[in-house]
Amino acid sequence: MYKKNRIDIISMGCSKNLIDSERLIRQLAAKGYEVVHDSDNVCGEYVVVNTCGFIADAKEESISAILDLSELKEEGKINKIIVMGCLSQRYMDELKEEMPEVDVWYGKFDWKNFIQTLPDRSAEKETPKSWERTLTTPPHSAYLKISEGCNRFCAFCAIPIITGRHTSRPIEEILEETTQLVKEGVKEFNVIAQDLSSYGTDLYGRHALAELVERMAQTEGVEWIRLHYAYPSDFPMDLLPVMAKYDNVCKYLDIALQHISDKVLDNMRRHINKKQTLNLLEEIRKQVPGIRIRTTLMTGFPGEGEKEFDELVDFVKTQRFDRMGAFAYCEEDDTFAAKNLEDTIPEGIKQKRLDKIMRLQEDISLELNEAMIGSVQKVLIDRIEGDSAFGRTQYDSPEVDPEVIINDNSLIPGEFVNVRITEAYPFELIGEIVD
Repeated sequence: MYKKNRIDIISMGCSKNLIDSERLIRQLAAKGYEVVHDSDNVCGEYVVVNTCGFIADAKEESISAILDLSELKEEGKINKIIVMGCLSQRYMDELKEEMPEVDVWYGKFDWKNFIQTLPDRSAEKETPKSWERTLTTPPHSAYLKISEGCNRFCAFCAIPIITGRHTSRPIEEILEETTQLVKEGVKEFNVIAQDLSSYGTDLYGRHALAELVERMAQTEGVEWIRLHYAYPSDFPMDLLPVMAKYDNVCKYLDIALQHISDKVLDNMRRHINKKQTLNLLEEIRKQVPGIRIRTTLMTGFPGEGEKEFDELVDFVKTQRFDRMGAFAYCEEDDTFAAKNLEDTIPEGIKQKRLDKIMRLQEDISLELNEAMIGSVQKVLIDRIEGDSAFGRTQYDSPEVDPEVIINDNSLIPGEFVNVRITEAYPFELIGEIVD
């Protein structure tokens, strides 16, 4: 039997989705509900699924989660299923027909209507601000979303179709949220957006990322600021001196480059060419000494022949990215590529190319990590498991980058410690505490 007054939240997909879930949790708790996030025992009066609709695997995962909940509903273990997020934003009409078990559908931006429909069960009439949230990440670390949407319209990407045009949040509101999160114990801020590079251009008529980051860096209690999902075209170069100047701005940049062949970049509609990409990388490394760059690449996009793929391999070899992810091209509904470019490269070839550059990157990652042996790094402790502590350096983002493992379970999550690196592997480091 379901538990009355309880709402389960299941969050799928990216960290930007997670922030929406955290805001929803805060709003629901203010109305007097017990809210549980990603529980192993879903038993709420209401269950909200915040879906992802970015790529095929994510869609399938979201649909599978809804089907599993439908079985629980039939068994009486939950009462109502509410679906929101990117998948329902994009395919709501089709999903309504295919999944009548779902009680209410919302998109990515109208989910607050769900809050309005619920009876108020709180004795206190508290109204949280729109940005307030209940963190589901470790209390010392938070994602901070500074904008929504994207104006780039890359040929392969459905994000603008789902999220709409790029919309920046005001600097003052972001700083207010930052200050509040510091009061709650957050030390690390992972700044995220679909397109960091365009931050401010819609609100202020100019790039404003550098100003935002500098003002965040000057905020008392902000220990680390890490930047995710910059776009290479029209990159805000005034950000680089700010990154170099402030110790609490991590020397880390996540910038998705996708490819290096002029032909493929043009087909992708990336608004940048090979020479400009190489010049940008050179300038970033020049102005921010010691910076670690994370990127994402794609294999098998239309127009990628053996020559173009060889260019990509050479790019990975010569650039030696500190962190790199990659995926094989998969056609997305309604994108420019789906409508205008023929997907002729066999899936096996795409995967073979993907495997090749990832094997190459694994060797590069090992070499770069081995170069850290003997160095002393400032490490933020995330968690304790068994006899070991697990943490990260400023060069490592949560969930996607290497961890530092320390054989010491007396450390406290959320504290910074100095660690000497003693061993290195492709995707993790081993270290010991330095007094």
